[in-house]
Amino acid sequence: MQPVLDLLSYLAGAWLAERTMLDRATGSRGTFTGVVTFTETPDGGLLLREEGTMHWPSHSGPASREYVLRPSDQPQAMDVFFRDGRPFHRMSFAPEDRHDRHWCDPDTYRVSYTWEGPQEFSYAWDVQGPAKDLLLQTRLRKEP
Repeated sequence: MQPVLDLLSYLAGAWLAERTMLDRATGSRGTFTGVVTFTETPDGGLLLREEGTMHWPSHSGPASREYVLRPSDQPQAMDVFFRDGRPFHRMSFAPEDRHDRHWCDPDTYRVSYTWEGPQEFSYAWDVQGPAKDLLLQTRLRKEP
């Protein structure tokens, strides 16, 4: 499959999200289902808003989060930031760029993006360190 070349255009809109969560240290499992919307911002980026329902041993109910995506030096990649402007990671489906990492003291977050077609993609976060040992796998499908 050929990865998308213009990430901003590809992402814009609403996507149905399904996530599985595994705490490898305790064996706890959970899920998240909801909608992720990518809305264009005045500065040429995207606001990512995730809303849905999470089921986890310590919480069952509504869950949401937001990130800001900004164009990078390549159209097939976008830089992801927390809402307060701190850098998070780079998002891309290009084979040489589809993996990235983020240090969140004391743990390392590693992400891998997989383009699965014009209407679907997935990503996985592998979180390891002294405080966490998690695997979070998310699949997104474009809303019809």
